[in-house]
Parts: sequence; C-alpha cells; structure tokens
Amino acid sequence: MKLWAGRFQKETDGLVNDFNSSISFDARLYKQDIEGSIAHATMLGKQGIIEEHEASRIIDGLKTILRDIEAGTAELTEDSEDIHMNVERLLTERIGDTGKRLHTARSRNDQVALDFRMFVRAEIPEIKGQILALETVLAGKAKAHVDTVMPGYTHMQRAQPTTFAHVLMAYANMFRRDVTRLEDCLARLDECPLGAGALATSTYPVDRFETAHLLGFSKPMDNSMDAVSDRDFALELLSDLSILMTHLSRFAEEIILWCSWEFKFAELDDAYSTGSSIMPQKKNPDVAELVRGKAGRVYGSLITLLTVMKGLPLAYNKDMQEDKEPVFDAIDTVKLCLPVFAAMVDTLTILPRNMERAAQVGFINATDCADYLVKKGLPFRDAYMIVGRLVNLCTKSGDTLDTLTLRDFRAISKLFDSDVYQALQLKTCVNQRKVYGGPSRESVEQQIANLEAFIAAHKDVGSDEA
Repeated sequence: MKLWAGRFQKETDGLVNDFNSSISFDARLYKQDIEGSIAHATMLGKQGIIEEHEASRIIDGLKTILRDIEAGTAELTEDSEDIHMNVERLLTERIGDTGKRLHTARSRNDQVALDFRMFVRAEIPEIKGQILALETVLAGKAKAHVDTVMPGYTHMQRAQPTTFAHVLMAYANMFRRDVTRLEDCLARLDECPLGAGALATSTYPVDRFETAHLLGFSKPMDNSMDAVSDRDFALELLSDLSILMTHLSRFAEEIILWCSWEFKFAELDDAYSTGSSIMPQKKNPDVAELVRGKAGRVYGSLITLLTVMKGLPLAYNKDMQEDKEPVFDAIDTVKLCLPVFAAMVDTLTILPRNMERAAQVGFINATDCADYLVKKGLPFRDAYMIVGRLVNLCTKSGDTLDTLTLRDFRAISKLFDSDVYQALQLKTCVNQRKVYGGPSRESVEQQIANLEAFIAAHKDVGSDEA
C-alpha cells in the first residue's frame, strides 16, 4: 500500500509506478537513510514525541536492517518505490506498528535531502585522497627531473626553455586548487536539512540542533524551504569535478603528444597502454585517451543537474529525483579515472635526451639573447629587433643561435662578445629564471617543497567527517 493511499480511490497505474520508482539507483543511499533515521528516532524519543522504548526498538530494528542490507540478505523491492519506503517497510515488517512511528515529524523531502547531502559528504574525502595520491606521484617525478630541460610551448609552438619538473608543477598546482575547491564544498554543505519536514517544519517540538549534532553537522539549515529544495552542494560538487576532469584531460593530452613519435619525450609503460588489432607496431595511449573522453561525461552530469534545477519554484518538486544519477555517475567516473591516471604517470618513462634535442632547435633561447643585449644597456625593443634579424639569418643558413660565429653576431651588433655562448646555453637560460614560480632548479625545488607541505597539511582534512 502506498503511503498516500488514503487520498486516492484508484491504484497507481503500473507504468506510473515504474516511471516514478527510484530504488534502482537510490538504493546506494541505504546507509545514509538508516543513519539519518536512527538520529531522527533518537531525537523523537529524547523530546518525548514518541516513547523512549519505542525509539530504542526502532533504532535496534534499523541497525539490524543495515547489517542485513550490507550482508545481502534484506530484499529491496521496486514495489516500495525508493530506499526510504523500503527501509520503512522492512522496519514495520520486523517490529510491527512501532515502525510506523519513525516517520513522525518527518517528510521524505527532508529525508532525501539529508541522505543525499550525507552521501556527497562521505564521497568528497575519498576523491580528495585520490587527488593527493596523484600529487604525491607528481612530486616524486618532479624531483627526478629538476634538470631535465625541455621546450615550453605557447600556441603549440616552441617558445622558451623550461624543465619537465616545472611542467609537472604546473599541473600539480591545478590539482591543489581541485583539493581546496572540494574542501570548500565540504564546508558549505555542513548544514543539516533534517527537521524541515515537507517545507514548513513541524508542529511537534523537534530539536533540529540535536539531529544535526548526532549526524555530525555543524548546525541545521536556517530556512526549512531552502533545506528541502537546495541542491547547491550537488551542483558545486559537479562543478568541482568538471574542473578536475578538465585538468586531467589537459594533462592526458600532453601525455598523448609526448608519447607520439612526433615528440617522443616519453614512453608509456606496457601495463598502461594497448596495442592494435592490425598494426603490430602500435602502442596506444588508451588510458590517457579514455580520461580525456570521460571528461565530457562529467560535464554532461553538471549540465543535466543545472538544467533540472534552473526553473524549479520552491520548495520540493519531483524533478529533483533526477539529481542523484548524474552525481553518482560523475563520482564513479572520477574515482575510476584518478587511480589509473596516477599509476600511468608514475610508470611513465621520460626521455630527457629527446626533450633536450627538441629544445635545441626552434630558437627558444631567443628571448634570452635579447635579454643578454638589454643587460649590456640596449633598450629591449631594439634588442628584440636585433635578435629577430639573427633568427632570420639562421633560418636562411640552417644555423641555430648557438652555432652562429661571433663574427655573425658582431656583424649585427657590436655588443655581442664571447660570453654570449654561455648566456645561450639552455641550462643557463633555465637557471637564470630564478623568479618565484619560475623553472630554475632553485625555484622548482621550492615548488616541490610547497607541494609536499600542501599534501601533508590536507591529507587528513575532512577525513574524520561522519
């Protein structure tokens, strides 16, 4: 029998039952639903809304249901529509009419808002831990390559010399922001919707501060209508995960390029690549490509929920049943991508000689050549023009700046002297960039130290959430 059967004269059509049912996906919320119900029953007993012995019986029954669901011996049925009604049905079957008292001063509106919020709260520390594990890989890889010179790019053109460690630290900083965004989301969702009822609380003397405390929230939500209709925490999570997937996708694209024969800066471990069914020479970056592709899937989840929420009046609307599947899918996708991506990066073989050879062509030390003249007293714009003429000369002769003779240099500017060759060496170009955040060994070692301090400081933040 439906909970609302007293109002209706006809049975719900079977098609509507199927259309309305959410147990196929919200069964994932069983633990949160039972924990929330235990807190609610505890408060009902403490406030005298139900008898203390009734509350104790309800709590004991809920605990056995939790054990049985986790053991796979409790049956969740489509007939009971959702996880909330399934738990209530099981409870009533086990303890009789006392089980029906559990729903006193509560609506499925505040119940589902609570369950969903608790689910997201539990998932964030897990995802954050996976990001920090990737950050640990990046720190270790960077330490091994602080002196590995490679070209840095703008517009996919070789631009200035940098190091592989410097590039890794760029991605590490992106992932640091992902961690703090998730922590911000966790902080903002730290308010409890339970006790809001359908939208206007209850005539019973419920203690919302007590249930918030029992469930590990800092406080109840301030407005009951907002409490049942808010899904900002889910939207914020999906936004954070979409940005995270953007960072993973960008990094994946770099790895795909680096492992191509056109670049050959790195080689994937056999365990993290695949072959071709027809071309025996192929070694395909499928892990990186799948991560790049799955970014679109997470973006789709964000767009789905934004679209669901954009036109909803207060308070609860059935449209909001569509909130869970995109969040579940995005979480599953991210948690699938992060560990395999970290392992792929960890086992990546770097080819420093190829990186250095690529850095030796393309005139990526041209800016340093101009800076050399500026340090001799020439205005930068004049120095820029002189080096442009030198590059033009090299493109015609097939030389690089390093291979020009001193006579070639001095034919264009008498400010050049033999020390220009030292100034144009790639390692000089890199290590002279000692500005905070730059690619010099000194600067990158500081960046790695900062990253390691960040990992240590954030590893346990939020891990003790209820």
